[in-house]
Amino acid sequence: MRLTQGELHAALVERHGAAVQEKLDRACVGVAGLGGLGSHIAVLLARLGVGRLVLADFDTVDVTNLHRQHYTMHDLGRAKADALHTQLMAINPYLDYRAYTIRVTHENAAALFADCDVVCEAFDRADQKAMLIEALLSGLSDTVVVSGSGMAGYGSANEIHTERRFARLYVCGDGTSDIADGVGLLAPRVALCAAQQATMVLRLLLGQTEP
Repeated sequence: MRLTQGELHAALVERHGAAVQEKLDRACVGVAGLGGLGSHIAVLLARLGVGRLVLADFDTVDVTNLHRQHYTMHDLGRAKADALHTQLMAINPYLDYRAYTIRVTHENAAALFADCDVVCEAFDRADQKAMLIEALLSGLSDTVVVSGSGMAGYGSANEIHTERRFARLYVCGDGTSDIADGVGLLAPRVALCAAQQATMVLRLLLGQTEP
């Protein structure tokens, strides 16, 4: 069964309310990094019906991704951007997806996400997180960044929270846990942090600036 665009949009309006959905329809959100955080964030935003999603990751899906990322064995060997685009099209084929198999750098980040109201930072490495935040906050005057920091291990879900660090930077996570501590990345906490990021994006699109 395939719903028409009107039928699917009407269902979103029924669940979210017309005023909320109108804001989501007009929004553009970027996701930099499509691994454990980014793949789940993108799925949540597509389910919300965010009008345009700009997705970027240079990597391909391998077996080490399957325990925490929104991919299946059918995706092994595919570019993450392409595999995730296929999944999102199955959820809502009427949104505007811009999926790029590209390494996000300090030089191309601002241009890549120039049209985005909010960008979710979803990288693994601390230096890459810092690079993206600096590139976007310095290169774009209005775009807000929602970052993830600290979701490793199996600590309490209550430790995952959202903080506002600067006027245009929010950070989600426990702020301390790291795979370098030998605790690993497990699906529940990674998905929880992704949901925190997606929730902050939703709040920002609706004009709510407090975490």
